[in-house]
Amino acid sequence: MPRTNYNNTAGLKYHTTHETLLYASLTMGSSSIFLYINSVLLFTLRSKSVFRETSRYILLYNLLFADTVYLISSSLIYMLAAFRIKLTFYMCSVVILPPQLVYSISPLTLTVMSLERFVAICYPLRHAVIITIRNTGVAITLVWLTSSLSIIIRVLMLLCSNTEFSFNLQMKDICSKETVFFVPMSHHFVTAYSGIVLLSAGVTIICSYIGVTLVARSASTNKASARKASQTLLLHLFQLGLILISTFQSNIITAAATIMERSHVLRLYSLSFIFLTILPRCLSTFIYGLRDQTIRPFLIQHLCCQWRCSAFLNKANVGE
Repeated sequence: MPRTNYNNTAGLKYHTTHETLLYASLTMGSSSIFLYINSVLLFTLRSKSVFRETSRYILLYNLLFADTVYLISSSLIYMLAAFRIKLTFYMCSVVILPPQLVYSISPLTLTVMSLERFVAICYPLRHAVIITIRNTGVAITLVWLTSSLSIIIRVLMLLCSNTEFSFNLQMKDICSKETVFFVPMSHHFVTAYSGIVLLSAGVTIICSYIGVTLVARSASTNKASARKASQTLLLHLFQLGLILISTFQSNIITAAATIMERSHVLRLYSLSFIFLTILPRCLSTFIYGLRDQTIRPFLIQHLCCQWRCSAFLNKANVGE
């Protein structure tokens, strides 16, 4: 009997390890693909002066940069959790802070980008006056200051708490934001802060969409441009909805861990990571990279090998 139990336990451990490697490979594979696409788009936005001198593309660069940092940091946290690797408190804090810093950059930048589209469609004559490079820089600075302020407040809450801890203490659990910012007041602050940011962003995008839609129905405007702007705002709203759902990801995983086996929790964690962490941070590439006629040719050229694209274009020209 003991021999049978040992074999069953060994088989279970092998099965769990095999599944861990499988899901980690699939998840990291998809994450690497999107990271590559995001990186190419970031390079594309810095390669031409038209992108560097246009407010819309400057905001897009800021959004993609924050999303790329979030993807890299989140992928590292996923690997640590999947393989149950434990860190010291100090090392975990270094890993956790970057994604927590840039988490709210996306909804805040989406808000500014929605306002830019609203002004471009509803007030086209004043767009060049309102949406300037200087004003765009001020907006981006405010976005980063707002996100940084939330991290500073949470760190101060941790330092001012009466709980004693050591930065070099080996953590008993896997690295996560809950294990670093374990002060209850910090959790309440994050809930309130995230709610305010996401609610404000949602209301702004919806109001911008309504304004653009009303203008699109007018006979005295460029309906094609207004229709495309309204579709972009809807995609922003969908992207914001996924980010909102992702805020409950840790709660869902924690609740599932109490009633499900580890192998099932790993499947749920992997799926939620793909659809709630990777997907929302990669939609901007498709919303702008593939739909924008100015970016798309350069993005496709940089995504594939440039000589292959050139060869393909030359053949097409010869055929004509």
